[in-house]
Amino acid sequence: MICSQKTWRELPLHLLIIPGVILVFIFSYVPMFGIVIAFQKFVPAKGILRSAWVGLDNFRYLFTMPNFVSVIWNTIFIAIMKIAAGLVCPILFALLLNEIRSSGFKRTIQTIIYFPHFLSWVILGGILIDVLSPTSGIINRGLGLMGIKPIYFLGNADWFPFTLVITETWKNFGYGTIVYLAALTSIDPSLYEAAIVDGASRMKQTIHITIPGILPIVTLMTVLSLGNILNAGFDQVFNLYSPQVYSSGDIIDTFVYRIGLVQAQFSVSTAIGLFKSIISFGFIVLSNHLADKYAGYRIF
Repeated sequence: MICSQKTWRELPLHLLIIPGVILVFIFSYVPMFGIVIAFQKFVPAKGILRSAWVGLDNFRYLFTMPNFVSVIWNTIFIAIMKIAAGLVCPILFALLLNEIRSSGFKRTIQTIIYFPHFLSWVILGGILIDVLSPTSGIINRGLGLMGIKPIYFLGNADWFPFTLVITETWKNFGYGTIVYLAALTSIDPSLYEAAIVDGASRMKQTIHITIPGILPIVTLMTVLSLGNILNAGFDQVFNLYSPQVYSSGDIIDTFVYRIGLVQAQFSVSTAIGLFKSIISFGFIVLSNHLADKYAGYRIF
């Protein structure tokens, strides 16, 4: 009887999620049938049901492509740098914001650093192309005043990956501070009071109280970020890269775009996407296991 009453009481909540479940089923699960294209010589005129099956030939061709290894390396290298910068910068900035005593000034700074997160890479891409221009960009003009030769940030293969990491971090680090600022509020104020009585400086309070206090959430965010190890940011790269930087800036997602939509090799691009999904799934499982082991966080 109790179970029945609970079921009826929660029935409206279950009904609320039905539209979301239907949309997820239509747009996320139904399209998964298209995975079979990875094992076919897909011809759009014939469709999925009548295209010839080729087994693992697309995957064999994929691993023999001369630039596929570099694409994997670029993706992992850029993603790892973004993950590292995306963890360090928000933590440092949250610690700095925590030291500000003026609430009005603190809110102003937070609003300013949050703003870029809400701009799309289409908008920011146009802005960065102008700002980083080797001839008229404000960055290179500033470098010129210091006697440094102009740097082609978006056209030099050596500079391009680091440009991606810096601009990505600039865009999102402010929003990332929200998590750590929330973690800072959970630290017991009496610990700081005891430290002040003992004569601890602000630096020692930060090292011995603040950082250990947010360490569990830092560990959690670190292990969960492993699930994005193959997501180097399609929107950003697509809006900023060019053929000059394919050697260091081409990632799996942009490679799939060019192979599938530009060159119309649908079967090969599907095979690449399936390969990425399988590897990413493995990293997600690993990250959830590590989060449960080291941070006590479990989804299920």
